[in-house]
Amino acid sequence: MIETVALTGSTNADMMVRADTGAPEGLWLRAEQQDGGRGRLGRQWLSPIGNLYCSTLVRLRLDDPPAHLLAFVTALAVHDTVLQILPDCGARLKWPNDVHVDGAKLAGILLERRGDAVVVGIGMNVALAPDVPGRKVTCLRDLGALAQIDAAAVIELLADRFATRLAQWRSVSSATLLDVWCAAAHKPGEAMAVQRGPGDRLEGVFDGLAADGALRLRLADGRSETISAGDVDLVG
Repeated sequence: MIETVALTGSTNADMMVRADTGAPEGLWLRAEQQDGGRGRLGRQWLSPIGNLYCSTLVRLRLDDPPAHLLAFVTALAVHDTVLQILPDCGARLKWPNDVHVDGAKLAGILLERRGDAVVVGIGMNVALAPDVPGRKVTCLRDLGALAQIDAAAVIELLADRFATRLAQWRSVSSATLLDVWCAAAHKPGEAMAVQRGPGDRLEGVFDGLAADGALRLRLADGRSETISAGDVDLVG
């Protein structure tokens, strides 16, 4: 089920309220516009009319894989959706949960959990590429998507792809899922920098993922650093 509202503060916040009152897994909420959208690390998510702002709900089961892997599940579903619309656009995944094209951000993901409820928030630039200082941003329209590919059409595709990837998460090993993610993401040896905090920046090359999904960064001296949280910038 997809519910659409004209304006809200945050679809994630609204979905959490629905989760608290017993909403089932598979419910989707889309807002045509948000005035309190949030990204990772408390950042504001700009929400002009024309782009996709949505959230869905996953109910964790006792035998489910680790919940944090839902970030990789979601990224794969978004990536699938983008390639369904623009098969030759070259979209790639960027750790931990961005989708980009030629270094420009196309979509972002924010997961929030309370009890057995995981709210999955997704923002995708469909018609407009917001001006974000210091960051390259793109949108489906600028990449060649047809005018009829609007936010309402995209969420229909996304909901289907998410259901497929969610079933995969529940049926394959975590290692297999992470291998699938890696195939759609950074190439081994790709140069990158990771900002772990103020004054804490590491540069190296992508060295795969740890068993829990943490990023492995190979430093210039040959050491491998395992990173659980941070912002990745692709170099070059």
